[in-house]
Amino acid sequence: MTFQVPYELRLRECGSKHLAMYRAIRDSVASGALSPGERLPSSRTLAAMYGLSRGSVSLAYDMLAAEGYVRTGIGQGTFVCGEPKDAGFRPQGAAARPELPELSAWGRRMMAKEEAFGDESEPADPGSFVPRGMGRRSFPWAEWRAAVAAQLRRIGERAEDGGTEGSLALRQAVAARLRRERGIVCGPEQIVMTGGSMQAIALLAQLLLEEGQSAVVEDPCYPGTRLAAQAAGARVIPAAVDRQGIVPAAWDARLLFVTPTRHFPTGAVLKLERRLELLAWASKNEAWIVEDDFDSDFRWGGRPIEPLKSLDREDRVIYVGTFSRTMHREVRIGYAVLPETLREPFKRAKRLYDPYPAGFAEQLALAGWISEGGYDRHLRRMRRGFHKLQLCLAEGLRSELGELFEALPSDSGLLQFAYWKKSREEYALLYDSCKRQGVVWGDGARCAAAGPAAPPSALFGFAHLEEESIRSGLIRIRTAAETLGLIAPGKGGNDHA
Repeated sequence: MTFQVPYELRLRECGSKHLAMYRAIRDSVASGALSPGERLPSSRTLAAMYGLSRGSVSLAYDMLAAEGYVRTGIGQGTFVCGEPKDAGFRPQGAAARPELPELSAWGRRMMAKEEAFGDESEPADPGSFVPRGMGRRSFPWAEWRAAVAAQLRRIGERAEDGGTEGSLALRQAVAARLRRERGIVCGPEQIVMTGGSMQAIALLAQLLLEEGQSAVVEDPCYPGTRLAAQAAGARVIPAAVDRQGIVPAAWDARLLFVTPTRHFPTGAVLKLERRLELLAWASKNEAWIVEDDFDSDFRWGGRPIEPLKSLDREDRVIYVGTFSRTMHREVRIGYAVLPETLREPFKRAKRLYDPYPAGFAEQLALAGWISEGGYDRHLRRMRRGFHKLQLCLAEGLRSELGELFEALPSDSGLLQFAYWKKSREEYALLYDSCKRQGVVWGDGARCAAAGPAAPPSALFGFAHLEEESIRSGLIRIRTAAETLGLIAPGKGGNDHA
């Protein structure tokens, strides 16, 4: 039975499974996607389709029935209220929706762009390579929850140690780590804590870009960065990226977003000569550079890389970092290291959205975890484990899928980028076939300025998987490719023979 409602979207919004299913069906009824008189799946069937308990589905159905969206009959099933083809149907008690006022220019720009921040809504099948961060099993949840709970008990016993800029203790810990780990000399007064790095990027785009001005973004890049610039009304200039990162040019722009330490998504490291060229460009054009250092904490090869910020002598670089990559994506703690002239504007902009920092107990817990050495122990443990997984994936891509994908060398990060070697049509055939079988990967087109018109590429996440899952997933992709005639059978690795 085919039944499609926006459950995943509503789940991301509210976090409650039964409430998300209730809202998804309610919205589908109200929009006409579910027709009056249409029979809905049984609670058992719907629970199996969306990975829910029957209790969650039954509760959602009860809420819908109470509000007049559906009707149920013992032994008959659940149906959308109203008669079939009743164009005038409206749920019981629902008023006609008034015409909404026109959105602002900012709102229209937001709605016009696809909110493609990644493939994280895809099902977490054991064979799924969609990048999902490190996964729940890798994070010491018991230790972390105990630390947060302890801070929650203490918050009422002492004065606040920070305003909208965040916990002073955490800002001091971040400043010390940046001096030690990145060579960035800064004080806690230069740091503002944010709800992840994306909040910092969005605020900076709003602060530094006027409508019609130009901003440079890497091509490909993290989709959220491009969306933030476009939502601010900027004209986005895609900057070419090669095996050594962004290619400097004489851009006529006010702002550059760049990931020099590890380019997203290819993993390329920007060489020193190009870093100096970017700083010279910013000086000549009186421009700003936003340096997004999103996951260089997970590095297991090569020498430590100097951030642009450590080379900046004119205070033109805004350094953005995050703990959400090294901990878990649900722990929304990021930060920005701000030049003096931007500190107060940024704090005021953040105060508008976030007068008192969300997750303050988590910030205090993280400060203590860092000062007591727990965070560094966690990083060392994760680096060892993720390096093994990355080697397993790289070898598997070479042995099983080397005829199809060219995996770029990588010595850090939690995903592997690969170019497709065959035609666009063959890529689409394989992707669709594997997706139907529950084996998916991140589509690189989401990161490219040209979108689907860009040359096909893939993002293979691995940090949420086990080695056996990686091997079996790659074999399943190879088997699908053999079935489609994209590669000859029998030339894979030993596990496939």
